[in-house]
Formats: sequence, structure tokens, C-alpha cells
Amino acid sequence: MVDAPRPTRPKVVVTRRLPDGVEARMAELFDVEFNREDRPLDRDGLAAAMARAEVLVPTVTDDIDADLIAGAGPQLRLLANFGNGYDHIDLAAARARRILVTHTPGVLTEDTADMAMALVISVPRRLAEGEKLVRSGQWTGWSPCGMLGRRIGGKTLGIVGMGRIGQAMARRARAFGLSITYHNRRRLPPVVEAELGATYAADLDAMLASVDIVSVNCPHTAETHHLLDARRLALMRPDAYLINIARGEIVDEAALIDALEAGRIGGAGLDVFEHEPAVDPRLLALANVVLLPHLGSATIEGRAATGAKVIANIRAWADGHRPPDQVIDGWR
Repeated sequence: MVDAPRPTRPKVVVTRRLPDGVEARMAELFDVEFNREDRPLDRDGLAAAMARAEVLVPTVTDDIDADLIAGAGPQLRLLANFGNGYDHIDLAAARARRILVTHTPGVLTEDTADMAMALVISVPRRLAEGEKLVRSGQWTGWSPCGMLGRRIGGKTLGIVGMGRIGQAMARRARAFGLSITYHNRRRLPPVVEAELGATYAADLDAMLASVDIVSVNCPHTAETHHLLDARRLALMRPDAYLINIARGEIVDEAALIDALEAGRIGGAGLDVFEHEPAVDPRLLALANVVLLPHLGSATIEGRAATGAKVIANIRAWADGHRPPDQVIDGWR
């Protein structure tokens, strides 16, 4: 089967507001329709966009499921995702419709690792609590026992998922005097382990029981959904901390809240949530939790680089070439 000739200025629909420079460049190159209000499209809005677009540029806020893909117009040939993760897109359904899927790997690694490390520091040292205390006007000054937290240096960080971001985080953690243990689907080559000073843990359960800080850095898949469930959270030590900058669905949020409320773990730093943007009110009430609004990749430089990759993927496809960041391999 041979695809029809591709348009030189394809009809591109963008589901969210993008940085001005990215939108300006898209407007130069494509017949593009932007979301000026920057509100997530509802299901009907996504369906309408997919009925008229040749290229859809979705983001993590868009759940592109099998039914939406099945109902897309025959002209839709490319889902050029703005972001690295693509767990919100049904890849099997896209493949069945011969719709290519691309993403933007690599450009957000350092930014996300920075945010993960910020949470590693802020949760044990109680930075959010201290900031709120100052703003409340109730701080009465320094005291020997005031706002005591826990030292970072000398502790052990357990990284769940040692891809680009996990490795970037390990490099940062070493500078703070943390020992690094990691669990991954595949063990890293010895030369990489030596560079990172990282020790492989084949048994995730054993790692969770032995480390001071657990950082979730793996992608969200069917296999990692609720990877940290009630049973595994119960393995953590009562003075250990959980950091999640990956996807909220990897952690059973209700079980995490139960463990935090009961004092079975020491605290948590969360940049993602299982049902975001909804945040469980019980989390809001906990003092030993730092909550961020999905800021891991939110830098001006990172967003510009992400947009450049989206544009490069669309241009390659429009020129009849395989996009450089195609998710599904082996077909066109």
C-alpha cells in the first residue's frame, strides 16, 4: 500500500498554547490552527480537531484513545506529540490506522532531573513548611530545635528507572553526597555504573526496603501502572521519602496517602498526580508533602527545544521522510 502524496503545507491543529516563537515558526511552515485560549480540549473538541487535521499536535493533557483514533478523518496521518511521554496515546490504535506517532525525547532530561533533585532536597529539609511559616507571620525567629529536617549527605537514593532522566539525577545526587542504588528493566553497562557510582538492585522490593529516598523516574506503561502499590509502599522505612516526577499513575496515590497519614513513611515530593489536575484534598492537608503543579519540564529553554523537535518531525513527514522521533518503528 502506497500513501497518498503529502501536502507541502499540511493542515496542523495544535491542542494547547505553545511558546510564541514555536507558534510563529509553525505559522511560517504549515497551515496551522492554534488553541488561543490554552484550555484543554474536551473529548468533542479533540474529535473535531482529528476530523479536520492532517497533523495533530497533542500534549500530555490530551487522552488520545482508540475510539478517538478510530473516528479520526482519513486525512489524519501524524500525531506529533509535544512532549517526551506518550502514554496518553493508544499506539496500537494509531498503528492500525497507519497514523504515525512522534514525540520529543532528550530535550527535557536536564530540566526534569533538576526538579527531581530539588524535591530530594526540599522534602527532608522541610523547605515548603518553612516558606509557609515565614509567609504566615508566625515565625518567631531561629531556635536550636526549630524546623529540624534530615541531612541529605550520607543517605542512599534508590532510583526506579535508570533512563536518561534517572542517570542525570544520579549525577546530581552524587554531588550532594548521596549513594546511588537503582532498579531498571535492564542493568546498565559496568562502565556507566562506574561513572554514576550506581549499584544495581535486581529486586525492587529489596531496594525499597533499604534506601532513604525513593525516586520514581520510569515511564508509565501497563507494566508500571501502580508499580508502587500498598504492598510495596509498606516495604519502605518509616523515615524514608518518596519523590515522583514521572507520572502520577505509577504510584497508587490512595495507598501513598494512607501511608503518609499513618506515618509509615517520612514524606513525599510530588510533581505529578494520579488524577491531575485534580489533587486529593488529603494530600493538601499533609505538612510532610511538597506538591508542585507538574513543573518538571517547565523551562523556557525546554519548551522551545520541544517545539523545535515537533516542527522537525512534521517537516520530515511532510517531505516524505521518516520523522526522526517516530515512536512506532518498522512501517510508514
